[in-house]
Amino acid sequence: MNDLSSDSCSMAAPVLLLLLIAGSATSSDESLFPRFVEPVTNVTVTVGRDALLACVVEDLRGYKVAWVRVDTQTILSIHHNIITQNPRISLSYNDHRSWYLHIKSVQEVDRGWYMCQVNTDPMRSRKGYLQVVVPPSIIDNMTSTDMVVREGSDVSLVCRASGYPEPYVMWRREDGQDFNYNGESVSVVDGETLTITKVSRLHMGAYLCIASNGVPPSISKRIMLMVQFPPMLSIPNQLEGAYIGQDVTLECHTEAYPSSINYWTTDRGDMIISEMEIVGGKYEAFPMDSGYNKFMMLKIRNITKEDFGFYKCIAKNSLGETDGIIKLDEIPAPPSAFTTQKTVIDNQTIKKKGHHEVFWPMTP
Repeated sequence: MNDLSSDSCSMAAPVLLLLLIAGSATSSDESLFPRFVEPVTNVTVTVGRDALLACVVEDLRGYKVAWVRVDTQTILSIHHNIITQNPRISLSYNDHRSWYLHIKSVQEVDRGWYMCQVNTDPMRSRKGYLQVVVPPSIIDNMTSTDMVVREGSDVSLVCRASGYPEPYVMWRREDGQDFNYNGESVSVVDGETLTITKVSRLHMGAYLCIASNGVPPSISKRIMLMVQFPPMLSIPNQLEGAYIGQDVTLECHTEAYPSSINYWTTDRGDMIISEMEIVGGKYEAFPMDSGYNKFMMLKIRNITKEDFGFYKCIAKNSLGETDGIIKLDEIPAPPSAFTTQKTVIDNQTIKKKGHHEVFWPMTP
């Protein structure tokens, strides 16, 4: 039997093989032959798991059962003996009726047809298919990484995945929002390649490449798409009014990527330095960020005559710069403000003269 002790054993002559296993029977009486109680059931197993193929034979008598790998014509077992040298394969049986082929830690090479044979003449057999499925995985060296592109250019994000069955790949934004895909508003794009023509800043964000094939778990990869563009600036109010003694806030909105450097100047071109850390400071400049949007805010405290005029907000990045102008005009103080100012002045006058009574001026 040394010729049957390796995976190279051939099934080129299966009848001869079975004659080697045991003497054949040629009786025409069906009652003298073993019979299969049920088919060898097809089995689907995830790679790495264990597989079990079952063959149930009644009235085996003196005949013998063998397991054979059909596509490679490899003898795996004969009766109680393991023939293959594959250490992952083992055999178990119950009362010479149920014969079980065990395959441990199934690999993709195990996928295929397996035959349970009985050495009758003619030979009797049943076949079952072992399907080995593989959950999807992303092929990193064939998949796009984070990308930075100029606005208006075309961009393609590629995602390659492996698995069995072949994975289905789709793209969506991580935030779940719809996006403009070549003129259409979509939430999902099918396929390994996501190509966006004339990309805009609205496309900026994180995209998920998701691969699935019905074998859990599905898998995804996150790819950041950054879109570069020079600064743009808008001003909600180009003309602001304030009265003497009032605090006022000027506002500019900017968009830029890379992030812009933003600052304010006076109409004389002098850069305004924020004095927010100084108690009673004249100016307080503070930004508010929201992605590639920035809100430039300039607070001017205790307006005086000298504060009226033009203020310029400026935004710069490596791709360009832009600016906008806001005019600050004087407006009449409201009655309540006039009363308050007059009260303060009169109270100071009273204190200088040594009077203790409080004087409340009439509202003009």
